[in-house]
Amino acid sequence: MKKISFAEFGGPDVLRLIDAEEPHAGPGRIRVAVRAAGVNPVDWRIREGQILGAHPIELPSGVGLDAAGVVDEVGAGVEGVEVGDHVFGEGSSTYAEFAVLSAWARMPDGLTFEEAAGYPSVVETALRIIREVGVRPGQTLLVSGASGGVGSAVLQIARDRGIKVIGTAGAANQDYLRGLGALATTYGEGWVERVRRLGRVDAALDLAGSGVIRELVELTGDPHRVISIADLGAPEFGVRFSGVAGSVPEALAEAVGLISRGRLHIPVEKSYPLAEAAAAHVDSRAGHTRGRRVLVVPRPAAPGPRAGI
Repeated sequence: MKKISFAEFGGPDVLRLIDAEEPHAGPGRIRVAVRAAGVNPVDWRIREGQILGAHPIELPSGVGLDAAGVVDEVGAGVEGVEVGDHVFGEGSSTYAEFAVLSAWARMPDGLTFEEAAGYPSVVETALRIIREVGVRPGQTLLVSGASGGVGSAVLQIARDRGIKVIGTAGAANQDYLRGLGALATTYGEGWVERVRRLGRVDAALDLAGSGVIRELVELTGDPHRVISIADLGAPEFGVRFSGVAGSVPEALAEAVGLISRGRLHIPVEKSYPLAEAAAAHVDSRAGHTRGRRVLVVPRPAAPGPRAGI
């Protein structure tokens, strides 16, 4: 099978499309013929060799956590899913024609594989950091870097829970944030005062790692009311860096419910062929994303289904 791999840490040029042995579903796992894989910032952070204790790896390594595809192997002890089901979920080395998933759910009706691949890690992260920051219905949550995948999910989930949201993003994404129910403003010089004019801030999330931790603490008045998923230096200000996933199956179940009720939609800004994973990483790292970026994986010539392994 074809997969994206890297043998050394570095820039996007270390990514290679290689021929590799197919993985197989062990106990409690399923294998999918991948149709699309989500591109997450954690993917290029790992590739660069950033210290991310939740994702220790050995080189050479595959890339990717999220995928949507067709079940073609069911491991021992797995119930409620069959070969041929369309699922989305989280696993390892998902930038590939086949991937093993450790958490999954059936795709909601109406989603394409490309759309579904953009949800798993994003929704888990959004649910986790909303919980960790302790914001409650009726309060106001500031989201710095709000237009990407996690930000899009946070804004919609928060609004569904009765939380007021203020989002910062580039000028081109102001209408997008407003369409998700947020009070929107741009970042850059004077952004703190622009946020203050929009109202009191009870809690804040740093999703972009753009060096704003000090200002977020100032706006909330308490470092314990700020969470970052993007700035490894956040603890220097007493702010928690959240990088360890919670229950992915629970997050997927909640995502299915939200999507089915029309309360959550994350658009795909751009799709890339599997062979262009490096370009997807370049664009993801540059930021300014509106929604999600995904890789499209062509159907392998011979899927070779197996069950009950």
